[in-house]
Amino acid sequence: MDGNALRDETVAGLAIRIADLGSPEICLATVLVGDDGPSRRYVNSKHKKAAEAGMVSRHRKLPATATQQEVEAIVRELAADPTVHGILVQLPLPSGLDPEPVLDLVPAEKDVDGLTERSMGRLVRGRPGLVSCTPLGVMRLLEKYEIPTSGQRAVVIGRSTLVGLPLSLLLNRKGVDATVTMAHSRTGDMAAVVREADIVVGAAGQARMITADMIKPGAAVIDVGVSRTEAGIVGDVDFASVAEVAGWITPMPGGTGPMTIACLLENTLSAAALQDVVDLT
Repeated sequence: MDGNALRDETVAGLAIRIADLGSPEICLATVLVGDDGPSRRYVNSKHKKAAEAGMVSRHRKLPATATQQEVEAIVRELAADPTVHGILVQLPLPSGLDPEPVLDLVPAEKDVDGLTERSMGRLVRGRPGLVSCTPLGVMRLLEKYEIPTSGQRAVVIGRSTLVGLPLSLLLNRKGVDATVTMAHSRTGDMAAVVREADIVVGAAGQARMITADMIKPGAAVIDVGVSRTEAGIVGDVDFASVAEVAGWITPMPGGTGPMTIACLLENTLSAAALQDVVDLT
């Protein structure tokens, strides 16, 4: 399951849609505090793909020494700016800064990362809103590769509010109709639980914890976990062995990561529609 290819296809499709809308200036704003290398590269990639999609972007960078008040002031300014349609605060913030008050300042209709409690509440209630990008990317991969979900058993390993919880809600939605188990560090006999699944999602951040003996032959295996090791970036899935058993599998890197960026841009267009900037009906 090639996330790079689907990302590029998604970005190209967004460029066509935006051009067909008359090329309105749809703006994504990012906020980066500090100089963390992976975060900086990730933000740069977001801006590059935004330009390819025909969007405009702004970037606000603050030093690692920025105070809580300074970070909040930037986000408050972007929230009040009608020419900014999506706001992304790159996490994690440097030590000593509390992300929750910062995220609370992002209006639900501009929350393109889908991280605020208002966005999560809309997801739980089934109301229109913006969904966390990584779970949405997983759903787009399932759709692209026509992986059956209705009546299928799905196991999501990891219960974070960033991935595990929202993805479990999306898989359980009417129209998707998977039967979902959310497994975690206290799950008894993890291997037996995972072995029952038609769809397995690793989102625990434990390097290569999912091995071939845990996978039902032909299952779809999606790797969201990221671990940085001496050998480089690896996922939750022991790719080489699991690929011999699975019917579908995402690589790491090159699977869900690129789709997170694609869905951030998809959310930015949706955010503009929520703010009545464009009509997507």
